[in-house]
Amino acid sequence: MSATLLVVDDETAIRRLLAASLARVGYKAIEAGDARGALAALAIDKPALVLLDLGLPDRDGLELIPLLKAGGAAVLVISARDATEQKVAALDLGADDYVTKPFDSEEVLARIRTALRHRLAAATEAPLVEIGDVAIDLAARLVRKGGAEVHLTPKEYDLLAQLASHPGKVLTHAHLLRQVWGPGHEHDIEYLRVAARGIRKKVEDDPSRPLILRNEPGVGYRLVPREIPQADRSSREK
Repeated sequence: MSATLLVVDDETAIRRLLAASLARVGYKAIEAGDARGALAALAIDKPALVLLDLGLPDRDGLELIPLLKAGGAAVLVISARDATEQKVAALDLGADDYVTKPFDSEEVLARIRTALRHRLAAATEAPLVEIGDVAIDLAARLVRKGGAEVHLTPKEYDLLAQLASHPGKVLTHAHLLRQVWGPGHEHDIEYLRVAARGIRKKVEDDPSRPLILRNEPGVGYRLVPREIPQADRSSREK
């Protein structure tokens, strides 16, 4: 059975465009034009994922993110709000990803696949994450590249494990610093940069052009599965 996805946007043309793109690849798409309709659809249709606009007429979309997550749905924000603080706020509230308008439909579909795969992995508690020739065994705390064990420092491993537990999802700087270095280190961005450089030297084919561990400038980091378009080179950290 195909997954049910909910498109929430107050612009009819955008809802129809997204719904048509979803239907084309086999998803069942339902629509809502406001927050009230979105919450009703969440309760009745139980979508696996919600494509959420933030500029809704009856409620700010940011307020919906925790409610949608509590209802069991993955959340992909699609919004014209492109300020870094808006992206950080959405991701810290639990959004799985954030795409700014205007958007490319194929990129949106790729990010949907990633979010759904992560949702399934979380439900089954899969302990092994594989990206290309890199395998991250979360149960055994082992990382291998091309079959050979990769030796990471404790902080490098903890950072990689955090990202591997949410493949394809952007995790904010503050979240990663809290989880890996502890409360009180939310602003120590240089800790992250040093650990990320160390990981890249050990798992990337070309650390100066990273394909696996990607930086979202001003926001955070993501571990990139193969289906995320590689053409988006602007977010790579040199």
